[in-house]
Amino acid sequence: MSVITETAATRSAGTTASLDRTLHGRFLRGLAISPDRPAFRTAGRDVSYTEAHESALAWAGALRNAAPGVAGSSGAAGSSAGPRVVAILATKTPEAYIGLLAALYLGAVAVPVNPDFPAARNRSILTAAGVDAVITDRRGLAVLDTLAAGWDDAPPLVLVPDGEPRADVITATPPETALEAPLPADAEATAYILFTSGSTGRPKGVPTSHRAADSYFRTLDARYGFGPDDVFSQTFDLTFDCAMFDLFCAWGAGGCVVPIPMQAYRALPAFLAEQRMTVWFSTPGGIALARRTGALSPGALPGLRWSLFAGEPLHRQDAEDWLRAAPRSVVENLYGPTELTITVTAHRLSPGTPDERYVNGVVPIGPVHGSLDALLLAPDGSVDGDSKGKGEGESEGELCITGPQMFAGYLDPAEDANRFLDHDGRRWYRTGDRVRRYPDGEIAYVGRADDQVQVQGWRVELSEVSHSVRGLPGVEDAVTVAAAVGGSHELVTFYTGEPAASADLARRLTADLPKAMVPRLFQHLEEFPMNPNRKIDRSTLRSRAEALLDRGRIRS
Repeated sequence: MSVITETAATRSAGTTASLDRTLHGRFLRGLAISPDRPAFRTAGRDVSYTEAHESALAWAGALRNAAPGVAGSSGAAGSSAGPRVVAILATKTPEAYIGLLAALYLGAVAVPVNPDFPAARNRSILTAAGVDAVITDRRGLAVLDTLAAGWDDAPPLVLVPDGEPRADVITATPPETALEAPLPADAEATAYILFTSGSTGRPKGVPTSHRAADSYFRTLDARYGFGPDDVFSQTFDLTFDCAMFDLFCAWGAGGCVVPIPMQAYRALPAFLAEQRMTVWFSTPGGIALARRTGALSPGALPGLRWSLFAGEPLHRQDAEDWLRAAPRSVVENLYGPTELTITVTAHRLSPGTPDERYVNGVVPIGPVHGSLDALLLAPDGSVDGDSKGKGEGESEGELCITGPQMFAGYLDPAEDANRFLDHDGRRWYRTGDRVRRYPDGEIAYVGRADDQVQVQGWRVELSEVSHSVRGLPGVEDAVTVAAAVGGSHELVTFYTGEPAASADLARRLTADLPKAMVPRLFQHLEEFPMNPNRKIDRSTLRSRAEALLDRGRIRS
């Protein structure tokens, strides 16, 4: 890793103000606060703000210097020459974190790509985003080589800092080609593109602008008051938008980010204590994993002051178990789709929350951030237009959001169909999530709009079935899926906890559910399949359910 010795905090002072409302401007704030303190720690190695900053300038300069048509190597601030879309093909490594900064310092669009994802998906992402440069590590380079046949046009520039010399790869990042300072970026310009799973199976590109990110992080600054002594977990891969929360909340405050390796869960309390972790953020699946490894004993996590969860419904029992283990922390349930810049609501766990607001045992998602407006869209197309969510009674419908955090549209405009609502002269993003809103503005999560299926003429809420199964003796957690069979649907529930006969589980459920809502098959699992961000992989469960039913393993 190239390190330039001049004082980074001093040299960047003149550019911080001009970049204040950009995403990388938050890192410059942290640099000014904590120049010699670690910006991140990975594999036991601390990388200071100064080292990360100077390395990012060097990496960005090396790419810019190698870009076709670039004359000279002065790296003068304000030049727009160089790569415009930079993929970061690495995860939770120095190359991932510094590579992200280097892309932003170029004034380019950053595109995180996970080297462990299927080659076809990654090829699709690189092509759709129009990537013209890649920053990777040695492991990622091996993956990139397998994708080489997929380039329709000229191959991108490839930077592997300190890699083995290769004619087609940039490995040197000398001080003389380094940028003098991060290049400016327009507020409306795209800071990064993340790809979500599309309904067609093709990933959908979601561009996030510097302006949207700035609005979001200003909201968080006011809410949490993070500081330079905070140490943030990173359980998320960079391809998951919640990873941006960890990085830029920490970096905007001069704090430190520490990736959580899977082996750390074997002794999570000791790991968090050793790292002096103060901020935990994960999907609720992280709670189940911690429970299985014995990390949730009362008072086991005393150093945490914030415990945040997002990405999936947070069940009340899980949240309360975590709070007992981390009694000095504030537990919050955050909610928001990638299209609305990470999260748009937050609910703080409190004994004063009425029981009825835990719909299907799920913690409420909280009121919408003050900078945003919300409305509910009913199935008949009518709109509850009370944008701030305060009225005389409860209302229910699909949550729609507008405001400065909303993206302008998908990378492929064809994907915009049916995702937006035009109402009252404004454009609103349709989240696809059904919610219940209370007169005080608090919102409870009901389920996905596509969580409803027809079974034998009944409209069935999959989340309601899972909640009922979760309440059975011996069941720890449950996920119900609808498997397509012969033009109809059959319900299959996967559960963890103590194994039991399907007939016994079905019999017990009839006390709470109509017969049509009782699953045809119950399948015990030691643990649920997870994607790289510790979210339950429901598509895998649906495939398993269809395979089980096809093989005739139906027990009533």
